[in-house]
Amino acid sequence: MGIIKLKNIRTFSYHGCLIEESKIGSDYRVDLEIKTDLRKSMETDNLTDTVDYVHLNKIVMEEMAIRSNLLEHVAQRIIVRTFAELPEVARIKLSVAKLNPPIGGDVAQVAIEIEEYRT
Repeated sequence: MGIIKLKNIRTFSYHGCLIEESKIGSDYRVDLEIKTDLRKSMETDNLTDTVDYVHLNKIVMEEMAIRSNLLEHVAQRIIVRTFAELPEVARIKLSVAKLNPPIGGDVAQVAIEIEEYRT
Protein backbone atom coordinates (compact mmCIF):
# COMPACT_ATOMS: atom_id res chain seq x y z
CA MET A 1 0.00 0.00 0.00
CA GLY A 2 1.00 3.61 -0.43
CA ILE A 3 -0.28 7.11 0.16
CA ILE A 4 -1.00 9.93 -2.29
CA LYS A 5 -1.34 13.42 -0.79
CA LEU A 6 -2.70 16.62 -2.27
CA LYS A 7 -1.70 19.42 0.08
CA ASN A 8 -3.02 22.93 0.31
CA ILE A 9 -5.61 22.83 -2.47
CA ARG A 10 -6.84 26.43 -2.50
CA THR A 11 -10.38 27.40 -3.44
CA PHE A 12 -12.65 30.38 -3.18
CA SER A 13 -16.05 29.06 -2.12
CA TYR A 14 -19.33 30.15 -0.56
CA HIS A 15 -19.80 27.79 2.40
CA GLY A 16 -21.16 28.91 5.74
CA CYS A 17 -24.29 29.42 7.79
CA LEU A 18 -24.24 33.21 7.55
CA ILE A 19 -26.05 34.88 4.65
CA GLU A 20 -23.01 37.10 4.08
CA GLU A 21 -20.83 34.03 3.53
CA SER A 22 -23.09 32.85 0.73
CA LYS A 23 -22.72 36.23 -0.98
CA ILE A 24 -19.11 37.31 -0.46
CA GLY A 25 -17.40 33.91 -0.20
CA SER A 26 -14.15 33.02 1.48
CA ASP A 27 -10.80 31.35 0.93
CA TYR A 28 -10.52 27.65 1.76
CA ARG A 29 -7.77 25.11 2.04
CA VAL A 30 -8.25 21.39 1.43
CA ASP A 31 -5.76 18.63 2.22
CA LEU A 32 -6.53 15.20 0.81
CA GLU A 33 -4.68 11.98 1.55
CA ILE A 34 -5.67 8.63 0.06
CA LYS A 35 -4.34 5.14 0.67
CA THR A 36 -4.05 2.81 -2.30
CA ASP A 37 -1.89 0.03 -3.69
CA LEU A 38 1.02 1.65 -5.55
CA ARG A 39 3.01 -1.52 -6.28
CA LYS A 40 1.81 -2.00 -9.86
CA SER A 41 2.42 1.63 -10.89
CA MET A 42 5.87 1.47 -9.30
CA GLU A 43 6.72 -1.32 -11.73
CA THR A 44 4.90 -0.17 -14.87
CA ASP A 45 5.40 3.61 -14.69
CA ASN A 46 1.89 3.86 -16.16
CA LEU A 47 -0.71 6.39 -15.03
CA THR A 48 -3.54 3.91 -15.59
CA ASP A 49 -2.07 1.72 -12.83
CA THR A 50 -2.43 4.34 -10.09
CA VAL A 51 -4.86 6.91 -8.73
CA ASP A 52 -4.58 10.03 -10.88
CA TYR A 53 -4.16 13.05 -8.62
CA VAL A 54 -5.67 15.23 -11.35
CA HIS A 55 -8.90 13.26 -10.88
CA LEU A 56 -8.70 13.74 -7.11
CA ASN A 57 -8.19 17.49 -7.50
CA LYS A 58 -11.13 17.69 -9.92
CA ILE A 59 -13.43 16.03 -7.37
CA VAL A 60 -12.33 18.46 -4.66
CA MET A 61 -12.72 21.54 -6.85
CA GLU A 62 -16.15 20.54 -8.17
CA GLU A 63 -17.53 19.69 -4.74
CA MET A 64 -16.09 22.83 -3.14
CA ALA A 65 -17.97 24.83 -5.81
CA ILE A 66 -21.31 23.51 -4.47
CA ARG A 67 -22.42 25.61 -1.52
CA SER A 68 -22.91 23.98 1.88
CA ASN A 69 -23.71 25.42 5.28
CA LEU A 70 -21.19 23.16 7.01
CA LEU A 71 -17.65 22.09 6.17
CA GLU A 72 -18.63 18.59 7.29
CA HIS A 73 -21.21 18.40 4.52
CA VAL A 74 -18.88 19.36 1.70
CA ALA A 75 -16.23 17.00 3.11
CA GLN A 76 -18.69 14.10 3.09
CA ARG A 77 -19.54 14.79 -0.57
CA ILE A 78 -15.84 14.71 -1.48
CA ILE A 79 -15.39 11.40 0.37
CA VAL A 80 -18.48 9.73 -1.12
CA ARG A 81 -17.60 10.80 -4.63
CA THR A 82 -13.95 9.72 -4.30
CA PHE A 83 -14.94 6.24 -3.15
CA ALA A 84 -17.57 6.01 -5.92
CA GLU A 85 -15.31 7.11 -8.77
CA LEU A 86 -12.03 5.54 -7.64
CA PRO A 87 -12.58 1.96 -6.44
CA GLU A 88 -8.86 1.47 -5.79
CA VAL A 89 -8.94 4.00 -2.92
CA ALA A 90 -8.94 2.15 0.41
CA ARG A 91 -8.83 5.09 2.84
CA ILE A 92 -9.39 8.83 2.71
CA LYS A 93 -8.14 11.43 5.16
CA LEU A 94 -9.55 14.85 4.40
CA SER A 95 -9.19 18.28 5.98
CA VAL A 96 -11.28 21.27 4.92
CA ALA A 97 -10.36 24.66 6.37
CA LYS A 98 -11.98 28.08 6.13
CA LEU A 99 -9.29 30.76 6.21
CA ASN A 100 -9.92 33.92 8.23
CA PRO A 101 -13.37 32.81 9.41
CA PRO A 102 -15.90 35.48 10.45
CA ILE A 103 -16.12 34.41 14.10
CA GLY A 104 -15.33 37.64 15.87
CA GLY A 105 -11.68 37.07 16.66
CA ASP A 106 -8.22 36.82 15.18
CA VAL A 107 -8.40 33.19 14.03
CA ALA A 108 -6.30 32.06 11.08
CA GLN A 109 -8.59 29.18 10.15
CA VAL A 110 -11.21 26.73 11.31
CA ALA A 111 -10.92 23.19 10.00
CA ILE A 112 -12.55 19.81 10.14
CA GLU A 113 -10.72 16.56 9.55
CA ILE A 114 -12.37 13.28 8.61
CA GLU A 115 -10.90 9.84 8.02
CA GLU A 116 -12.97 7.17 6.28
CA TYR A 117 -12.23 3.62 5.18
CA ARG A 118 -13.85 1.80 2.27
CA THR A 119 -16.40 -0.68 3.61
